[in-house]
Amino acid sequence: QVQLVESGGGLVQAGGSLRLSCAASGSIFRINRMGWYRQAPGKQRELVAGITTSGSTNYADSVKGRFTISRENAKNTVYLQMNSLKPEDTAVYYCKIATIRADYWGQGTQVTVSS
Repeated sequence: QVQLVESGGGLVQAGGSLRLSCAASGSIFRINRMGWYRQAPGKQRELVAGITTSGSTNYADSVKGRFTISRENAKNTVYLQMNSLKPEDTAVYYCKIATIRADYWGQGTQVTVSS
């Protein structure tokens, strides 16, 4: 069984920063891609950022230059550094890992940006 534990969400003013963490544990044989998604009320879940095992990254256009994804392979952990936050970044943020056997999702962490 694989578990993902997310942390770091919260309430922040526009222009502020937050750092999300997602640690995977359990029967993990090999993690390939790791990523962060978000879902705002009334909207579909969307990809925010992804990172491969080798460190290649991709970002949604809306967060480029403001968010940075990183990972620590030895700890099976992925991070999302979010700077210059905007009210439109308000959403529940989910981490996702892709292993050779299956994909797994975190429980989600709320990020609220006040104007």
